[in-house]
Formats: sequence, C-alpha cells, structure tokens
Amino acid sequence: MKNMDPMKLELIKTAAAQTRGKSGKSLAPVMMSLITGAGKRGIRFTPDEMSMVIAVLKEGKSQKEQEQIDQMLKMMRGMIK
Repeated sequence: MKNMDPMKLELIKTAAAQTRGKSGKSLAPVMMSLITGAGKRGIRFTPDEMSMVIAVLKEGKSQKEQEQIDQMLKMMRGMIK
C-alpha cells in the first residue's frame, strides 16, 4: 500500500469506511460505487489491488459474511464483463 497511487488509496479507505458494519448484499452498492467512481476519474485497479480491496472488505467478517462477499463479487464480475 505504500507505493499505491494516493487517489486509489483514498478510494479504498472510503470503501472500507462505508462497508464497516455491513455484510453480504449490502456491500454490492459500495463496491459498484468504488468501481464507477474510480472509472469516472480514469482510475483502474490492477488485479492485485482489487485483491487487496477485497481483503480489506473481508476484515472482521464471519466466514458466512466472507462467503457472501465472494458470491457478490462473482455476480459483479458477470455484470462487468
């Protein structure tokens, strides 16, 4: 994270703050907002950066909630393609 673009880092921090206390399907709007907000600014996340974002979102979540996040991500990947 030390070498990450400050704009990307700020978007990740914002997403982490917005997802605090949320789980499962309620995370989808936050992730879509992150992706579209970044896109509007011309920012693209690398696969490694997206993995880091997902790890941040999963922090402190139960196994079930982490599985819901994975399911939501699969759904979003289908929508983005």
